Amino acid sequence: MASGKLEIGIVFFIQTAVGILGNLFLLCFYNFTLLTGHKLRPTDLILNQLTLANSLVLFSKGIPQTMAAFGLKYFLDDTGCKLVFYSHRLATGVSFSTVCLLNGFQAIKIDSSVCKWMAFRFRSLKFIGFCCFLCWIPHLLLSTCILVIVNGPLDSKSRRGGNSSAYCSWTMPENSSVYTVIYFSPDFMSLAFMLWASGTVVFVLHRHKKQVQHIHSHRRSSRPSPEARATWTVMILVSSFFAFYSVYTIMTVWMTLVANPGQWMVNSSVLVSSCFVAFAPFVLIISDTRVHQFCSACLPRRTSFPNPVAVP
Repeated sequence: MASGKLEIGIVFFIQTAVGILGNLFLLCFYNFTLLTGHKLRPTDLILNQLTLANSLVLFSKGIPQTMAAFGLKYFLDDTGCKLVFYSHRLATGVSFSTVCLLNGFQAIKIDSSVCKWMAFRFRSLKFIGFCCFLCWIPHLLLSTCILVIVNGPLDSKSRRGGNSSAYCSWTMPENSSVYTVIYFSPDFMSLAFMLWASGTVVFVLHRHKKQVQHIHSHRRSSRPSPEARATWTVMILVSSFFAFYSVYTIMTVWMTLVANPGQWMVNSSVLVSSCFVAFAPFVLIISDTRVHQFCSACLPRRTSFPNPVAVP
C-alpha cells in the first residue's frame, strides 16, 4: 500500500471512529432523556434527530471511504452502492433540515415577534416531533434519483461509463445542469435560511446587549446565562455547518459537472462533508451541563472506608 493511501486511510479512520463514538454517546443520552423525561428540554428531540442523521452520514460514507482508502476494492455490488449513496444523501439532507429547524427554533425563542404562532406551538413536544418528521419527507423523495444514477464499481461497469468514486460509479443524465440545480436547490435554500435565522439571532442579541448594558453594570457576572450558552452553542453549530457544507456542496457540484474530477477531489469532499458530523457532538457534550452530570452519575463512586481503630 502506498504511503499516501495509508495516510488518508488513517485520517478517514480516526475521523469516522471519533465521530461515530461521539454521536452514539449523544444518541444514547438524548434517548435516555426523552424516555425518562429527566431535565427534558424542547431542543432534545431536535438534537436527537441531528445526532441520528450525523451517525448515518458516518456509517454510510465514512466507513466505505475508509475501507477504500486502505486499498479494499469491489466490496460493494450494484445494490450496495445504491443503498450507501442513497443513505448518505438522505442523512445529509436530514442533517441540513434539522440544523435549519434548530436555528429557526432558537431565533423564534429569543424573538417571538418573528412568528408568534410558531413561538406558541414550539412549546409542545408533539409539534416539534411533527416538524422533525417533516424533515425526512422531502429528502426521502429527492434521494430516490440516486437509485437510478449510481452504479456498481466502475471496472465491472466499464461499458456504461460515467464518473466514479473510490468504490462506486455513477452516470449523469443528459440534462445534468438542470438536474444539478433541482437536486441541490434544497441545500442552497437551507443555507439561505440559516443565514437569515443566524442574522436574526445576532441582531436580537446585539440589541438586547445594548439595552441592558447600563443595568447591573456594577456587578457583572462572569458566567453567562443558560439562554446565552444555548444560543452561542447553536451559533457555533450553525456557523461550522454552514462553512463545511458550503465547501462540500460546491465540490459536489463541481464533481457532478466534471467528467473526471480526480481521486484527490473525491477524498477531499468526503473529508469536508464528515468534518461537521464528527465535530458537532463534542460541541454539544462540552456545552451541555447535563452530560457532565450524567457521566458523573454513571462513573463508579469511591467507597469510603472508616479509619481503622487502634487496638489497645
